[in-house]
Amino acid sequence: MKVWAISDLHLSISTPKPMNIFGQVWDNYEEEIKQDWAEKVSEDDIVLLCGDFSWAMYLKDAVCDFDFIKPLKGKKILIRGNHDFWWNSISAVRNSLPNNCYALQNDSLKIGNFIFCGTRGWTVTESNKIQSDEDKKIYNREIIRLELALQSAKSMQKNNEMIICLIHYPPFNSQLVDSDFTKLLEKYGANKCVYGHLHGNKVRATLKLNKNNVEYFLTSCDQVKNKMTLIAE
Repeated sequence: MKVWAISDLHLSISTPKPMNIFGQVWDNYEEEIKQDWAEKVSEDDIVLLCGDFSWAMYLKDAVCDFDFIKPLKGKKILIRGNHDFWWNSISAVRNSLPNNCYALQNDSLKIGNFIFCGTRGWTVTESNKIQSDEDKKIYNREIIRLELALQSAKSMQKNNEMIICLIHYPPFNSQLVDSDFTKLLEKYGANKCVYGHLHGNKVRATLKLNKNNVEYFLTSCDQVKNKMTLIAE
């Protein structure tokens, strides 16, 4: 069993929204993802999708985008991104997902020797900037949600299973400094953290790093050239 990840698919099958206005890497990107997925992923594998899955505004419109991943191999695990406006109640989302698709929200899921948990997260302020009151409110709420998810994961860990956390926003700023998010990951013994959100040629993107014994993976599809990233095996 292997764990793969690719994030920020920004699918828009029911209401087309071309992504290639953001650069050539988005030309035919859905087919590139499908092809690489088919070549690498087996039925027993797990694929992590860390937010911004669909441009749909309503859950009923996101169903067409679920159909994109439905025939693809492996068990798929999703979390919410900042553009997933279709994601309303977690029970409604879970009831709409295809078989072998799972949605995480402040909780955890154990599959084999892996435990997955996660939340959306929020922007970690740059060192030279002041966090607005609104950002601080959302940030603090997401810290609470991440701790709930990690507590759930830790309660499931009976035989030293690997804890992998999914978060949409990077858990640190562009200087990769420690944050409340990274401190929680370390406190609860998370082994790996997978995130997305970052796009474009000008972002300060580090695809993989080890920080205080936690491995971090950036998996936004344009940053990884629409290829699957191996997280664990």
